[in-house]
Amino acid sequence: MQTFSKLKYAHISPQKCRLIADVVRGKRVGLALSQLRFMPKKGAELVLKTLESAVANAEHNHGADIDELKIASIQVDAAPLMKRFHARAKGRGNRIVKRTSHITIHVSDGRKE
Repeated sequence: MQTFSKLKYAHISPQKCRLIADVVRGKRVGLALSQLRFMPKKGAELVLKTLESAVANAEHNHGADIDELKIASIQVDAAPLMKRFHARAKGRGNRIVKRTSHITIHVSDGRKE
């Protein structure tokens, strides 16, 4: 049984968030939750909320046991960019690109449906 949760349009660059995703990929949910709670990064908080949502989905929708769940896959994809301009000298402007991410987490207990 596999369930998932998505966080769309998160205000963090995919590169920064993938660093957090690589730490918890493939681990048991209990260990991943404890690691994310004590990580001092913004991406850790976003991944933590998404992982908690995936665990709640598995528990509520399929009656899964939390102790048996494992992170089957975690993906951080690029979302649309927000383009802004910063005023520079002599009437010029520099582009500022604010990146956003889509975070998808699949949790599984290893059993087939």
